[in-house]
Amino acid sequence: MKYLASFLMALVLTKVQAQYPAVTITGSEVRKITSKIVAGQEYELHIMLPGGYKAANKKYPVVYLMDSQWDFSLVTGLYGQYYYDGFIPELIIVGVTWSGEHVNYDSLRLRDYSPTKLELAIIRPEIYGMISLSGSVRMPQSGGADQFLAFMKQELFPFIESNYKADGKNRTLMGCSAGGLFTLYTLFTQPDLFTGYVAASPPIPWDNEVLYKYEQEFAKKRLPNPVRVYMTVGDVELTRPAFEKFSATMTARKYPSVRLHSKILENTGHGGTKNETYARGLQYVFERPKLDLAARVLNSYAGTYQLPDGRTMQLKNENGQLALYFGSNRIFTLYAASEKDFYATAQFLNIRFEDAPGKPPGFWLETYRDKQFIKKTN
Repeated sequence: MKYLASFLMALVLTKVQAQYPAVTITGSEVRKITSKIVAGQEYELHIMLPGGYKAANKKYPVVYLMDSQWDFSLVTGLYGQYYYDGFIPELIIVGVTWSGEHVNYDSLRLRDYSPTKLELAIIRPEIYGMISLSGSVRMPQSGGADQFLAFMKQELFPFIESNYKADGKNRTLMGCSAGGLFTLYTLFTQPDLFTGYVAASPPIPWDNEVLYKYEQEFAKKRLPNPVRVYMTVGDVELTRPAFEKFSATMTARKYPSVRLHSKILENTGHGGTKNETYARGLQYVFERPKLDLAARVLNSYAGTYQLPDGRTMQLKNENGQLALYFGSNRIFTLYAASEKDFYATAQFLNIRFEDAPGKPPGFWLETYRDKQFIKKTN
């Protein structure tokens, strides 16, 4: 009777649990792709599309996120926050993970993300800044980064760019720990694949600091297009000294086409670097310029403008920057991304001036989920 009661209780609990749907991320979808390059491996793609995707007639930057099984919900949440505040543009996020049941993520990520096969195929925990009571772990499949890169270049990119409105010239790669190692390795060996690289806690000690060899070759290259690199380590990580030394080497190079930012995160260990790294890394990669425009250009935009509902706003040239007044109050300082494009940083606000034939002079004002033409009255 005791076992029967336990069995019936388990059935009741299962039935109760089955009544409730799983939590899903709005605007996301799951696709699968089987690689011919990586030994028939099936990958699961977690894809987040921006809110206006269906109606828009444009292509979007794409962020490729490693270890999506852990970090997709984190990055999509961060994206929503920083897009709402106007710091980053609309994006397509493609999280890459491995498909199937009972997946050994630790094994597969070390296969795909590691650039070299370690001697004796042993991975020491201290490489990742940790102490493990179980000692070293044998990973004979390490060293598959080149194959995984070939999969991305020859199979993943064509799949995404043929099925989605993806800008193949504006890709960003993000990863943490082994994913951060893969991110830096990709920068050094295939710098033309991405325009942005965000690496959290990359294990610099991997294979006797083999990254130095790839970095030395990278320093000799002349990149066809500029790239941005954002990398971090936690201030209490055991690998911090190795990271700081490697970061100093990269900074001293002063690569002509690389904009680099390295940061030590306060009160942060190996597992906690993702939040700030991905948030600040996205801002850094997609940061817009702040141009100094000639006074004649700014003065040509100064004046009074009228909204469709009759309210007015003013633009003034104040100390070499446009200032937006709504009523009698100064609301925003506007920064110039080009001679016609301006933006604010206090909230989502973009302005594009237009003087098209048949239209009154004015500008398009874009706020979060709203866009309208504001005409100039004087």
